[in-house]
Amino acid sequence: MTAALLALNSRTFASVRRHRNYRLFFTGQIVSVSGTWMQNIAMAWLVVQLTHSPLAVGALAFCRFGPFTVFGLLSGVIADRLDNRRTLIGTQAVQMVLATILAILALSGTVTLWQIYTLAALIGTALVLDAPVRQGLTFQMVGRDELPNAIALNSSVFNASRIIGPAIAGVLIASTGIGVCFALNAASFLAVLAGLLAMRKEDLYPLDRGEPPTFFRGTREGLAYVRRSPRIALVIGLVLVISTLGFNFNVLLPLLAEITLDSGPRTFGVITACFGAGALAGALISAAVGRPSWKVLLLGTGGFALAELALAPERSVIAIGALLFVTGTCFTLWTSSSNTLLQLAAPDYIRGRVIGIYYYAFNGIAPLGGLFAGWLCARGGTQLAFFVAGSASLAMTALAWSYTSTRADPPASPEACTL
Repeated sequence: MTAALLALNSRTFASVRRHRNYRLFFTGQIVSVSGTWMQNIAMAWLVVQLTHSPLAVGALAFCRFGPFTVFGLLSGVIADRLDNRRTLIGTQAVQMVLATILAILALSGTVTLWQIYTLAALIGTALVLDAPVRQGLTFQMVGRDELPNAIALNSSVFNASRIIGPAIAGVLIASTGIGVCFALNAASFLAVLAGLLAMRKEDLYPLDRGEPPTFFRGTREGLAYVRRSPRIALVIGLVLVISTLGFNFNVLLPLLAEITLDSGPRTFGVITACFGAGALAGALISAAVGRPSWKVLLLGTGGFALAELALAPERSVIAIGALLFVTGTCFTLWTSSSNTLLQLAAPDYIRGRVIGIYYYAFNGIAPLGGLFAGWLCARGGTQLAFFVAGSASLAMTALAWSYTSTRADPPASPEACTL
């Protein structure tokens, strides 16, 4: 038993130990992503305080994710044409500038709703390209064999920041004001930029991309590749439905805190951190397990759906926190598994486009999902919104389970995912 636990611990942080470039990236992300979560919480709470409207919070989600709807399919083509490291430096620098502008407006007390929406849309535009190049750079930093571990560790950073960022933001909003959260986020980008600039380019794994794709031909090739690969298409379909209808926590949690629980920013920060703690646990489990599988993916989506259904009628902060922990754990299990399955299946020349389609499925319809969640809350409170989210996620899990239960789970390779 002791030997097994030691081996498990050894596998969990393998990518950090073995790859200097990834270690630099991982360290920078710990600081930067915490700042990003502080900003996300502060923006949502600022809109709630300015409007007290569920639809206004839904509109914020529309502005944040609208760029994915417009540009999401092209982002993968761009990622397959550009150098991942240099592009990521650019997107991170742009986000730092936008966070600085937001901090100045908030600290001066002149911020308006339209300015928040505009800056949210600009930040979302930078993230459209940031997401696929970040995944592409992860592949270059660690290679194919340790990619599942690195993706899970990326998730662990992202979700550990869900704990740290909201918890700090809740305290700062209540004690010093919202503007400080934006200022700290702007400063946090220095950490990830320093890590990217310190990387050794010669240590990055080369990519066999061939001729750079044109925008429209490249997009068609990416969609055709997914269409010819039933299991890849199934992953994309799962992500599309569950993320659009089931994962609107950026809308639901601030409304859950203020309206359903009749509480303030501290409670908002606590319940958001509970979800983040669960998501961190799921990420560490994924990192320790190593290889992705359909069983883990569907276990995650099923557990996620059932936890949301259990959340719908709850009014106790303790029970909600516990259920959000379970929801977060299952969320990371299915997102990490789906991301890894797609990256391992896609060859170098088209990986950016496949991941671009993945992020389009995850975020591209999210603006409509955010508005829909806000409308549901306006009609029947967070109870109705969580019930609809859990029901839709459970239906997709059942559909995917019925498809995969009669077919063997193939190894993660391009050949296995192309018919």
